[in-house]
Amino acid sequence: MPVLLEVCVDSPEGMAAAIAGGADRIELCAALDVGGLTASPGMMALAAKAPIPVYAIIRPRAGNFIYDADNEAAMSADIDAARAAGLAGVVIGASRPDMRLDRPMLGRLMKKAGGLGVTLHRAFDLVPDPFEALEQAVDLGVERILTSGLKVTGPEGADLIRQLVERAGERVSIMPGGGINLSTVEQVVRGTGVHEVHSSCRRPVESRDERSIAFGFEAAVSHVTDRGIVCGMRSLLDGIDAVPA
Repeated sequence: MPVLLEVCVDSPEGMAAAIAGGADRIELCAALDVGGLTASPGMMALAAKAPIPVYAIIRPRAGNFIYDADNEAAMSADIDAARAAGLAGVVIGASRPDMRLDRPMLGRLMKKAGGLGVTLHRAFDLVPDPFEALEQAVDLGVERILTSGLKVTGPEGADLIRQLVERAGERVSIMPGGGINLSTVEQVVRGTGVHEVHSSCRRPVESRDERSIAFGFEAAVSHVTDRGIVCGMRSLLDGIDAVPA
């Protein structure tokens, strides 16, 4: 089975680079520097023209994933916007105060997302019991779980990711993310048995516009999706697929 590459992007340029580099799917975001927020309707409309599936992250604000009724209303409206734009799916997550998955809210969001593909995002990485959360995700009917194995990065959490893959079987896909790059992707895929990976494929860029930095319009160092990194990741994953089990 080929190893699928999902690239998260937060700009038109990033989306073009991901597509040109050979990404299989895009996670569409805004503000990747805070982990990704919901993209604008304009970005959703642009992404709908992409030749590969696009899933929009549904995250109304930075911070934790404990949401009140107003946040849930915003997420529901954003799911409607993703559907109206013609995107393939959405990426959702919600936590209870004890960091277990908020099953009632996620159930309502799943109902709202009926007919769209659904990924459970890294709210999963905050849960106290990953195997309980895995079964909850299966019951909810999500397609995949994006996880770093409850660690800060996927390579650090590879042992748990492997266990989740074994426990999940064919019921739900486990997709590692967080710190998945050219130097780690091969080890993570071979060590866990996953069939898809998530990466930003970004490189740092220093701004030379001191005035723009002073006004707070941009950071001194930002990150952009790099076509060459996407292409290199795709090449590495194709090589893994070519190796007999």
